[in-house]
Amino acid sequence: MNDLTPRQAQVLEYIRKHVAEHGGAPTRAEIARAFGLRSANSAEQYLRTLAEKGHLEVTGQARGIRLAERHRERRSESLRVPVIGRVAAGMPILAVENLDDYRDLAADLFEPTPDFLLRVKGQSMRDAGILDGDLLAVRRAQNASNGQIIVARINDEATVKRFRRDGHIVKLIPENSDPAYQPIVIDLREQELTIEGYALGVIGVRR
Repeated sequence: MNDLTPRQAQVLEYIRKHVAEHGGAPTRAEIARAFGLRSANSAEQYLRTLAEKGHLEVTGQARGIRLAERHRERRSESLRVPVIGRVAAGMPILAVENLDDYRDLAADLFEPTPDFLLRVKGQSMRDAGILDGDLLAVRRAQNASNGQIIVARINDEATVKRFRRDGHIVKLIPENSDPAYQPIVIDLREQELTIEGYALGVIGVRR
């Protein structure tokens, strides 16, 4: 999907997951809410672009969105994905210094395909089903939409949190009902935030 911008790929992935989980496509309004767009018309623009590029078929009906055949087919090949552990200071996320291992995955396990697997540390995302030691499949991206679970880098540590932005204020929100886990609040005027990617899914470890 090299013909898509990161946001277009995210919209396509949201539609694919909605179809898989709910048996049908989302409405324009649901897409707009999921990505913090101003209106359903803004979502329509994404749909038209995805249709023009051959990823969707779109009608005027509320849920008249159909994935292109290539996104419905299951692929039998496998791919080798790097596993990232602790992030070394000053190093890109995929630098050799950060590499723990490789994991062979079925190519159709995640869509789009992950760029890396991050070994999760801690229980801050427990209520989202992401536990200590799990492998989080991540697609690289520099931007995120409100509500997405992302991998962010703060002071050379990779953290997994739910993303919420309001103007220049970003909240990285944990998914753990324990009050010990509080959002990380970042004022982008004063502190830099590096987004490394967004979560595609999780591979749980045996317990």
